[in-house]
Amino acid sequence: MKKSFVGALGAVSALLLATAGAVPAAAAQNSGGTAAQAPVKAVTFAGTVALSNCSGSVVRTPSSQPSDPALVLSNGHCLETGFPGAGEVITDQPSSRSFSLLNASGSKVATLRATKVSYATMTDTDISIYQLNTSYAKIQSSYGISALTLNDTHPVQGTAIKVVSGYWKRTYSCNVDGFVYRLKEGDWTWKDSVRYTSSCNTIGGTSGSPVIDTATGKVVAVNNTGNEDGERCTENNPCEVDENGNVTVRQGINYAEETYLIVPCIGAGSVIDLSRAGCALPKP
Repeated sequence: MKKSFVGALGAVSALLLATAGAVPAAAAQNSGGTAAQAPVKAVTFAGTVALSNCSGSVVRTPSSQPSDPALVLSNGHCLETGFPGAGEVITDQPSSRSFSLLNASGSKVATLRATKVSYATMTDTDISIYQLNTSYAKIQSSYGISALTLNDTHPVQGTAIKVVSGYWKRTYSCNVDGFVYRLKEGDWTWKDSVRYTSSCNTIGGTSGSPVIDTATGKVVAVNNTGNEDGERCTENNPCEVDENGNVTVRQGINYAEETYLIVPCIGAGSVIDLSRAGCALPKP
């Protein structure tokens, strides 16, 4: 997991040598086929946020209303209360966590504040969803920034994607290389994870970054981990497990968790309702 930036200090010098402009990034999900070539949408930092230890983004569903309380998406392992245990699901936990809202160029324009953790888990997926004390309309009118829209369908192999880190104010560009039946890291196991091609060499602090389809501008996944040392299924060294139990280790390769599963679980007023039709997120 790429929560802490401490392990990435060795990469910081390389980061600082990167071009001042954002490096393009990419990510997507697959339903079996390969993505066709598509026009590239401008992907900026607008709507992304920086947490104290991670990255995130202000997100909406296709049916969210301007008056709804805004939501912030990050990783379950980025929670201020620590990693949820295997099998643990957190809902409606009070939180006053703050987030630095970024504009298109990556400058901080506001501090947003949560009222609660609406949902968080590291079981099957690795997500946290915070509800804010302000609405999408208020953020738009005050700062001119729109929420990023969650895509409501499974990503496609080959899709060009960008991983946009509000923590580092850096963007990574690559493609969806494929999908992992089970991704195992320490005590946690995630289902149907996105595997990036090698150019998305994300580092600590990029956890929770939105993974954006460059053709649609929509969020298709949330960045969460990578195999740093070539170890097998240990923390910071996830391994891939196929349907037959065969294990593959890919040192230097990074991964994300699909977000289309979130959409059916969000109802009117940004309420997370795990009993809604089509909602398959793990339940407490």
